[in-house]
This record gives sequence, structure tokens and C-alpha cells, in this order.
Amino acid sequence: MTQTLTIARMGHHGDGIAETPNGPVFVPGALPGEVVRGEVKDGRLDSFELVEASADRRPIFSHAYAECGVAPLQHWADGPYLEWKRDVVIHTLSREGLETEVEATVATPPASRRRIALHARRSPNGRVVLGFKARRSWRLVEITDCPVSDPALVAAFPALHKVADAFLTHPKSAPTLHATLTDTGLDVDVTGVEKRSGGPSADQIAKAITAAAEGGLARLSLDGDTLVMERQPRVTFGRASVPIPAGGFLQASPAAEAAMAERVVAAVQGTKKVADLFCGAGTFTFPLAEVASVMAADSSASSIAALKAGFATAKGLKGIDAQARDLFRRPLSPYDLKGCEAIVLDPPRAGALEQTQQLPGTKAHTIVGVSCNPQTFARDARVLVDAGFRLEKVTPIDQFIWSTHIELVGVFRR
Repeated sequence: MTQTLTIARMGHHGDGIAETPNGPVFVPGALPGEVVRGEVKDGRLDSFELVEASADRRPIFSHAYAECGVAPLQHWADGPYLEWKRDVVIHTLSREGLETEVEATVATPPASRRRIALHARRSPNGRVVLGFKARRSWRLVEITDCPVSDPALVAAFPALHKVADAFLTHPKSAPTLHATLTDTGLDVDVTGVEKRSGGPSADQIAKAITAAAEGGLARLSLDGDTLVMERQPRVTFGRASVPIPAGGFLQASPAAEAAMAERVVAAVQGTKKVADLFCGAGTFTFPLAEVASVMAADSSASSIAALKAGFATAKGLKGIDAQARDLFRRPLSPYDLKGCEAIVLDPPRAGALEQTQQLPGTKAHTIVGVSCNPQTFARDARVLVDAGFRLEKVTPIDQFIWSTHIELVGVFRR
């Protein structure tokens, strides 16, 4: 049955929500205050007629992105969109009984993202198509431009087409090209290539290497194993030039990374020794080492090796002691963290519960949590607050613009 609904608010997953006698109705693509009409099925209105638009609605930047759902909020004006992300953080913390100062969301500019993952398929006419999967579908939506990515990354799309072509000879191959823009050029790691039937042939590998050379790629790797490297991909963290391992993790946006690093360093000013846990290749380690000696730990041995190599390029830093260690299975104990006056954690989306539970037993007076998941951050924050820490403030950071994804930095004081 067709219904006319007024959108009351925005849900945490980016859907407009209308309140009805039969319960809430979720309306993807609708904004607060809008009036929409359509057929409701199972509490959702996935396709609607816009009867009355919000003054905060603006033209979208990419129809392909709208179809994929990778930027579901690109039609929302910046002000209310950024304030909504702040509200999501406030409400997520409140569910754990946490209240604190939540600063305004730090915006990230368009055309600044340095990495992208593109699926590759061959169309019925034999053409290579790069893109993202459509919302709720395996269908591939072709991407020819990307308003959130650095123009240099977009300019490399023709080269990526040629690389993908080399791996599309097997009908079951579904390659994904993970492209990262580094200081020394484009770093591409390919995953999803069919291996059960023997893997790519020597001819396929040779064709891919030729395509990488013609496209000027710095490195081409397959599932993290380097196929060819013309130049070592490097990124700058603080004063260090760090050789990033193939398939290694980087923050998506240098601007967002800089905003996070600025707040992390400011929170530990005046300390002599800091622990940087889940440190990766040194995103925060090197800025921290400008103000204190750092003990760094991460489960990735290749990232720790990169961090150590980067330390050799930097001058004027305090000491860095880095180790490879699984902080989920073997969290650092208070004894291991002896002498650390401040502790920084930047865990994966699952959070750092096992490691967090060890921190109240340390002598650290400051803990800084960097998180890509407000839910697990709030869960771990509850552990610290219950142990006598005060959550001083939280800063949301909009690293993945026009998405529902929220990064944040939270500062705790004992």
C-alpha cells in the first residue's frame, strides 16, 4: 500500500526514519523533514517519490556512487551532515553511560583520498570494467571518476584497466585492485585472482608486469607478494620516509590522518615515554617520537620492519622501540608497559578490549584512543572509566566523506 510519510530523523546507518503507528519506517536517501511517498515493505521504503524536499538537500556528486551506496549521504548539505556524525558519537557513548565533550566533526575535503579498491570484471563484449558493487547486489557499477579520490589516483584508472585485463583470462577470477597513491607513485595490490586451478599463468604475470611498467606503477603485487617494483612505495609520517609493505594498511586520507595525529600528539605533550599500540608502519609513532620516546607494537611483522626502516631516515627524534606482537592474543601487561606515562591505541574495527583491560594496572596518566568504530570505542571506554579514568573529550573525524563511517579520537585522563 502506498503511504505518504514525513521523515522525523536520521538513523545511525544513514537512513531517514519516519514514525508510524506500525513502528518506524526506514527510508534510504531521505533527509529529516522531507515528505516522501511510496510502497512500504517490511518496514522499509527503498524507492520513493519526493513530495517535499528538505532545504538541506543538494545535487549529488556522483550517480554511480549513489547506485553503489558507497556515498549514501552525498545529497546532504555539509553542516547538518557533519553535525549528524557528531550526534551519532554522542548517542553511541550515551548507550554506555558515557558523557563528555564531543567536539565538532572535523571535515575532510573531497578529492583527497589516496587509496581505492576497485572490482574488475569483463563485460559481455570483452571490455574490462572497473567499479563497485551495486547496493544489495553482485552487479558491478562502472566507475570512471571518483570525486572523493586524489585526481592523481583517478588519472591512473587507464593503467588499472590494463593491469586488470591480465588477470581476467580465467572465468572464475574476480580480481580487486587495491590502489594506493604514495610519495613515489602508485602501489597496486591485486586480490581475488583464481588460484585453485593453478593460479595465474606465466603469460598472465608477464602481461601484468608489462601493464604496470607502461602505466608507471611504483609496484605491483599479488596478495601481498611483489611481482615487480620499479620504485619502493614510500609515505611520510612526521619526519620519516617509510617504505610501505605490499598490501600494507594506510589511513585513507592524508588530511584525516594529519587531524588525528595532531590530536594524538597534543594529548601526550609533556610525557617522556609513550606506548603506541596497533601502530602499523608508524602513522602516529613518528609524530609522537618528536615529543617523547616511543614503544611501538603491532601484529604485522612487515609493518614493524617498515617502521624500523623509516626510523633510519628521520633525524632529531626520540628513541623508538618497535616489536611485532599480537595484541589480541598477547596483550601487553602493566609490567610490559612499565615507564609509559601515556598510551595510544589505534585498533581495528573490533576494538581493543583485551589490551584495554590491561591498561588500568599501568602507571599511565593519559590514554588516547583512535577508533574507526564508535561502538567498540564506547565499549572499551567503559572499561577505562570504570577503572578511574575520565573521558576528557572526543573528536569525530569525517575521513570517509558522504558515508556513515566515523573515525574519532578520544582522550582519557586518570
